[in-house]
Amino acid sequence: MKPDFRERLRRGPILCDGAMGTLLDLYEYQERPREIHNLRNPDIIERIHREYIAAGAEIIETNTFSGNRFRLAQYHLEDRLEEINLVAVGIARRAAGGSIYVAGSVGPTGKLLEPIGKVRLQQARDSFREQIEILLKSGVDLLVLETFVSLHELDEAITAAKELTDLPIVAQKTFPEDGSILSGSFPVEVVEHLLSRGVDVVGANCTVGPQRMFTLIRTMYKEGVFLAAQPAAGIPTLQDGRSVYHTTPEYLATYARELLQAGVTLIGACCGSTPAHIRAMKDVLEEFKRSQRTAQSAVATESARRPEASVVSREEAEQRFVGDDRSLFARNLGRKFLTTVELDVPRGLDISSVIDGARYLQQYGIDAINVTDGARARLRMSSVALSFLIQQQVGIEAMMHLTARDRNLIGLQAELLGAHALGARNVLCITGDPVSIGDYPHATSVLDIDSIGLIRAVKSMNEGRDLMGNAIEQRTSFLIACAANPGAEDMEREIARLGEKIDAGAQIVFTQPIYEMHTLERFVQRLERSRVPIMVGILPLRNYKHAEFLHNEIPGMVIPKSVREQLRTAGDKGPVEGVRLAKAFLTEAKALVSGAYLMPPFKKYEVIPQILEVL
Repeated sequence: MKPDFRERLRRGPILCDGAMGTLLDLYEYQERPREIHNLRNPDIIERIHREYIAAGAEIIETNTFSGNRFRLAQYHLEDRLEEINLVAVGIARRAAGGSIYVAGSVGPTGKLLEPIGKVRLQQARDSFREQIEILLKSGVDLLVLETFVSLHELDEAITAAKELTDLPIVAQKTFPEDGSILSGSFPVEVVEHLLSRGVDVVGANCTVGPQRMFTLIRTMYKEGVFLAAQPAAGIPTLQDGRSVYHTTPEYLATYARELLQAGVTLIGACCGSTPAHIRAMKDVLEEFKRSQRTAQSAVATESARRPEASVVSREEAEQRFVGDDRSLFARNLGRKFLTTVELDVPRGLDISSVIDGARYLQQYGIDAINVTDGARARLRMSSVALSFLIQQQVGIEAMMHLTARDRNLIGLQAELLGAHALGARNVLCITGDPVSIGDYPHATSVLDIDSIGLIRAVKSMNEGRDLMGNAIEQRTSFLIACAANPGAEDMEREIARLGEKIDAGAQIVFTQPIYEMHTLERFVQRLERSRVPIMVGILPLRNYKHAEFLHNEIPGMVIPKSVREQLRTAGDKGPVEGVRLAKAFLTEAKALVSGAYLMPPFKKYEVIPQILEVL
């Protein structure tokens, strides 16, 4: 009979199994999800378990990594959730007999949780609870919560588990393939956080190969803590649509020795590993047990540790950011009435009109140029590139728009880092117009996150971390702007979303064009408690036809009937009347706002100095 698992941990290192999916691919069982094979091919699942046990594994994990409601729903298998998990544990217990530990494998939902995504934390917790209850009922010896990218999501899984059982819990986060993150202070902060949640074993699995895992574990080491390490077998390449791993058992075994010396208690392998890898690790583990339970073991462990002084603390990391690297626009916020102007972005490579327009406006004291990002879902030059060129060639700051529509989470954050490196410091975060109205109606909208999630991403970077909480070495210094429509039909929803944007980190609001004071007054009153600065949108109308088009055909635009009537009456003098109306509105509005966001139509930049006469 096997001893209690916690007692077994105290006796020394224990070997876990390797990848399930890799073996299923090798044996040509490629149907997804992997868990469907519990029902359709139970013999092959049991065979894989037995192969890992024969290789020396003392722990085998159930084939239930994707066995939660969210992941199974992608394959329309949510109604078979209980059956899939029950059978998986039964197969593993059959293979394990009385001497091998059966660990219930629990993976993430595969969804973005609030506040980044739409899945509520309670929904995720309920999903974990549902799966874990079945695993417990089926007779697992411990739970392994693994491959969690988000620490918040891992928290929900831990909470669900702790509410249901006092069985041992192994909590493993996955880290990016990034040396600066792996050797910084973030991993040890993760360890401390997970320990505070009362789990038995903390560590990392997947994503990184053995060498990176060793770097990570050295940073995570804390005296008296049971650490887990299950590296992937290197980085895969795609061959015929399959991920193929190239790390040999011998190489993985070499780092298994290093991991054991660095203080790992639960050791195994993840994606790309096979029984051959586990067998090689078993040999190393036996050698370690024979030769390292002496005073030399303590010395080797201590020498393998990353010296305490070399770990970058959060305070030290923050001190790397010295001085005020914010934009001049951000520093002037609240000190003067600010003005920005939106210029038309060209369809092709010729940006002379934008550069000329920016130079023209600069002489009138404009504080920044608004550079749109795929407005109306039309193909235009990158806002990052154009913002850089404006700042470089004209010397006036840009208010760079960034849409969440066209890039995934990786692309958005990469764009932000690149923009910051190129000198952009002001970013207006927007969700983006539907692609159906643009040049490519059949294009794909990514929308991993919306404008609120994008704001959170920028705020995280300003705090020195990416959206998932991983360190990025140095903080960015973006001024975070958001958009709002004071004339929205559903004003309650608009204000609620704006409140979410401000809570997420928005520091200034740019409004859609407004034409009536009572609309602005009502909007300002609703935002009084937040005290967020407002840049009021002003779009001078050209004539009655222009006003009718905007009012009736552009979503979110509201041109009051009285304004449209004045332009109709003006006839050929519509452009003059449009400027007069804009000046009259700004004269009243300037006392309520921090600045004006001017949108001259049809490249009529010469109207801007006329409007600014009232300031």
